[in-house]
Amino acid sequence: MNAQQLEWDDIRYILSVCKEGSLSGAARALNVNHSTVFRRIGSIEEKIGVRLFDRLTTGYAMTNAGEIVLNSAIHIEEEIQKLSRQLHGGDYRLSGTLRVTVPEDLSTGFLLPLLARFHKRYPDIQTEILASNEVYNLSQHEADIAIRSTSSPQETLVGQRLCTLDYAPYASKSYLQENIGKTLSEQDWLTYSESFNACPAVKWLSKNHPKAPVIFRSTSVLSLLEAAKNNMGVAILPAFMADAEKNLALVCKPPKELSKEIWVLTHPDLRRTAKVHAFMGFIKDEMNTQMPTET
Repeated sequence: MNAQQLEWDDIRYILSVCKEGSLSGAARALNVNHSTVFRRIGSIEEKIGVRLFDRLTTGYAMTNAGEIVLNSAIHIEEEIQKLSRQLHGGDYRLSGTLRVTVPEDLSTGFLLPLLARFHKRYPDIQTEILASNEVYNLSQHEADIAIRSTSSPQETLVGQRLCTLDYAPYASKSYLQENIGKTLSEQDWLTYSESFNACPAVKWLSKNHPKAPVIFRSTSVLSLLEAAKNNMGVAILPAFMADAEKNLALVCKPPKELSKEIWVLTHPDLRRTAKVHAFMGFIKDEMNTQMPTET
């Protein structure tokens, strides 16, 4: 086996097949087509003179040689990612693209007003928002900054707590007028999909009103907001978002267990990058101005 002939691009393909266990999975991860991965793996095996994978009906399984390559490839990938972060972290320009990952419910009413003011101060920095409940990996440089709702930030990241946000049950004024006298357990509820069972809002509803009828579910807080505005029922929504809607009203006092701490975080290798440092300082100052008692 002549490993010296392996290039980084070869290792990328090997790693993807190892991690995904199939050509189709690797193709999706690499953003190429199935036949490209098939030809590339065959070419790599021919080049180094060793079979790396057994072709099974259930997918691609690593041979002993494949496992040896995988162990080394993982370390190589980590070193390249580390190098990329360190080079990026040495960028002293207040310009370029800044990628910020943020949960969907914080991306509009909470973050966008801040970004508008940030852009006025730093017009040469272009912000790209990854508005999703998916947790992006800052170690792999999938994003530069993460804004997360958590009480225990990941230990490998650095940052600061921005504030605490309240969440509470809201409904349209028309819906509440039509349902006067009903208890919370008798109301029609709008909540998150079953895949969000670990969500505090879902837990709270299940614990406190287990027999309450749920008539609508969604993976999107914006969908729940629209459903509530259209008189469908009661939804647990971020207070900053629901309070801005004139036709929505608070159904009960915000439960303490639904409050969320909001943190701004980055990878240690990126914190001295000019645009990352500028953003984190700016958003902290904004929170100190808007919520001095919270910070």
